[in-house]
Amino acid sequence: MLISLNVKNLALIEKEEVYFSRGLNIFSGETGAGKSLLIGSVNLGLGGKAGKDIVRDISKPAEIELVFSLDSEEEKEKLEALDIPFDDEKTVIIKRRIKDGRSVFKVNGESVTLQALKEISSLLIDIHGQHDHQSLLYEKNHMKILDSFAGEECSKAYDMYLTQYNEYKALKEELERQDTDEASRVREADLLRYEIDEIESASLKEGEDEELEQQFHLMNNSRKIAEAIGTVSELIGGDESAGDMVGRAVRSFSEISDFDENTRNLYSELESIDSMISDFRRDIESYLKDIDFSQDDFTSVTSRLDVINQLKTKYGKDYDEIVNSLEERKERLEKIENFDIYLEKLKAEISDKEKKMQDNAAKLSKIRSKAANVLGNKLQEALVALNFLDVKFMIDVSPSKAYTVYGGDNVEFMISTNPGEPLRPLKNIASGGELSRVMLALKTVLADTDSIDTLIFDEIDTGISGRTAQKVSESLSKLSKRHQVICITHLPQIAAMADHHFLIAKRVKGEHTVTEIKELENEDITLELARMLGGAEVTDTVLRSASEMKKLADDLKLGD
Repeated sequence: MLISLNVKNLALIEKEEVYFSRGLNIFSGETGAGKSLLIGSVNLGLGGKAGKDIVRDISKPAEIELVFSLDSEEEKEKLEALDIPFDDEKTVIIKRRIKDGRSVFKVNGESVTLQALKEISSLLIDIHGQHDHQSLLYEKNHMKILDSFAGEECSKAYDMYLTQYNEYKALKEELERQDTDEASRVREADLLRYEIDEIESASLKEGEDEELEQQFHLMNNSRKIAEAIGTVSELIGGDESAGDMVGRAVRSFSEISDFDENTRNLYSELESIDSMISDFRRDIESYLKDIDFSQDDFTSVTSRLDVINQLKTKYGKDYDEIVNSLEERKERLEKIENFDIYLEKLKAEISDKEKKMQDNAAKLSKIRSKAANVLGNKLQEALVALNFLDVKFMIDVSPSKAYTVYGGDNVEFMISTNPGEPLRPLKNIASGGELSRVMLALKTVLADTDSIDTLIFDEIDTGISGRTAQKVSESLSKLSKRHQVICITHLPQIAAMADHHFLIAKRVKGEHTVTEIKELENEDITLELARMLGGAEVTDTVLRSASEMKKLADDLKLGD
């Protein structure tokens, strides 16, 4: 649920904070008051495109903060899967800061990408404006809606179909790649034989390259190593060297070592030093003999490394990749040498996979057709409740011309809004008001299965009035029993049904015009309804009508 919206330095908003509640949150205001700013601010906070002039005072950043509470463990698990950090397990805070045309997005204090933010917000809130109503005109969205309504059974069937479709498509592409003439296959076979021989004749051993690299490094630096060891050997082993000096010290100390316990201990330590120096001398002399490489040895290691590095350049960056490359070439050569047999086998596999794909597509189509009947009937009932009195609605599931990634079906919403008219595609409806009501009907029907808690409707009342407006208000009220609903409206019938009513208004502050938002209570609600009913002049008669409208709406909600 959306708890609050905090906006600073954005367009006509200097600083505003709005606290939302459960139920139906209604926003109203005069034309030009800035009602679109509310949805605009939410959209911006959730990653929407920011215009050049969106920042009110360019010397300061614009800031939008949205605070959500999580109402289910499922919501939390989905967000945790997107690596969202939680200090308070029930709160998600989304912040956007806009400065000098650049934006920074943060979720619970950690910076996120725009793509990640959109994934996160899609789990928390569903915003419907006129553009979203227009999305109902596109058939590709009809299938998504139907599949979502059909639920887990459809999802599993689709996953099975998609697996078969992808495997079938891969085999078909493999068959198309075999469409070469015999001369081309002969040339390819010759090349494969050469490459196989090149790899096999190298007789690679696992780990050999690393061992050779170490040897090469040692050989390449053997002269420097030998010179350094020679210097060290002279310093500790020759006349007047460290070893010689320590030896003399041992002999001198031996004359006093028996005088007391302290001298005996010191003498023992000195003997240990002398012994360590002697051992070290022997070790470095032995090491010096071990790195005495001949030029032939160096040439052999270098040549072998050249062979291995050439194979790495052509066939893979390490031993495993080269071996895999060898196996792939052997398999391909076998296919070419037994091309007719391979081709028959490939065609048989394609035929088998095609049948499985078609069988799964038929199962998916059956599930969709069954769900289409149920959803179509529910939508027709919901449309009648929204004052489409003679409406007929059907979801047509028909075979597509070819199998696609979506299956073997075309799905299209069909509607007739007048008696005697045939069912026609929904895209033929020109009225924005009718489209907005279809969207509302759809959200109402899907409310029980929709996991997104917060729904925002902008321009849901486009092109409607009177009895239709009343029906829309009742539908929004019912929807708000299961979801938090936020709605911007200019119709009093819808505003009267509000559980929480906010007024958006402009006023002059100093030399600037600002938009402000405040929650209305008691008489102020009646006054706003009266303004919406009567326009500029609010008479006692209009006030009585507004009061009666609010009472009837409250009684209706209690009856639900």
